[in-house]
Amino acid sequence: MTSISIKPKILVFVGYYLPGYKAGGPLRTIANMVEHLGQDFDFWIVTRDRDQGDIDSYVNVPIGRWVSLGKAHVYYCHSQQHTISGFVKIINETPHDVLYLNSFFDPLYTLKPLLARFLGKLPNKPLLLAPRGEFSKGAIKLKQLKKKIYIRLSRLLGMYNGILWHASSEHEAEDIQRMFPHLKDTILIALDLPAKIVAISSEVNLHHLSGMNDDSVLRIIFLSRISPKKNLDFALKILGKVSCNVIFDIYGPLEDITYWEKCLTMIQALRHNIKTEYRGVVLPDDIGATFASYDLFLFPTHGENYGHVIAEALTVGTSVLLSDQTPWRNLRREQLGWDLSLEYINEFVSVIESCALKSQDEKIEIRSAVQMKIIEILTQPEVLEANKQLFYKSIHS
Repeated sequence: MTSISIKPKILVFVGYYLPGYKAGGPLRTIANMVEHLGQDFDFWIVTRDRDQGDIDSYVNVPIGRWVSLGKAHVYYCHSQQHTISGFVKIINETPHDVLYLNSFFDPLYTLKPLLARFLGKLPNKPLLLAPRGEFSKGAIKLKQLKKKIYIRLSRLLGMYNGILWHASSEHEAEDIQRMFPHLKDTILIALDLPAKIVAISSEVNLHHLSGMNDDSVLRIIFLSRISPKKNLDFALKILGKVSCNVIFDIYGPLEDITYWEKCLTMIQALRHNIKTEYRGVVLPDDIGATFASYDLFLFPTHGENYGHVIAEALTVGTSVLLSDQTPWRNLRREQLGWDLSLEYINEFVSVIESCALKSQDEKIEIRSAVQMKIIEILTQPEVLEANKQLFYKSIHS
């Protein structure tokens, strides 16, 4: 008699999911997790019925019922279901082994399920919460007073008692413990998984690239949501101090219009050696090819729990110049780029000036070496195993 293996069921709450793409990291983290772990776990994902910033629902996507998408089941909620009772109904009617929340500050897809649990309206199942970089020192400074009041209040109420935490790095584990000092034994560490297409490789036609640029211009890209957390204004301050010739192209959704207007004012004040252009949103399938057209990815973010966009840049051989507020550390030693403190803007300037001195042949050689190194890093089997153990340990906690 053949035994039938029943996969553990993971009920995931995340603000945005496929076919959306504008929300960036958390969305891609869950999509990659499903792709890698879908053979071992049964994922049931609850999310909005539209992409970030959109007024209209997705076209041809059933709303208010479970549908299959890839290796997961997805429930797209209408805005009328964004209530505690609406989420309680979905959770209680969906058998699961773990409830997995993907934000700390999301007022809908984290706070309301947590309130339902606090009020005793949910089944007694393990709850796993991933802050997704929201506790990094840079991120916590944005709207700092409001966040600190909420954290203090939630501690007093004990809303997070008895839950488990998913940290995507040792650094994020330290960030979580700094916010909740008594939680050390409830933090599970598992690095975010890269997209499978990235992990396998995304080869760049280096011969084609050799004819795209000349030695006199350094091509730099910023690709992320346009919001204070991603720190585009700091990137513009860096470029304001650079004397070499730079093409600086900006890609990403205009999430914060007031912030973007501030950046536009800074762009207009840049000297003539910096040619800057906003090039709109890049579709997911075009990200690799877009990065491949640039020498350097400048991303002085205030905080990332992983940074999928960083992996995507490196996989096509584009070196990265980052803040030290991501898990991507020791990049100079690994010859992948640089991770620098935001306190020392002149160090960013020096890196850009040194990159501008590279010949086209040197740029191609660097790109090839970056590509080979990152593929080696992203295909480590222990990362996949740590993600499996994340859920197995949650179930048996």
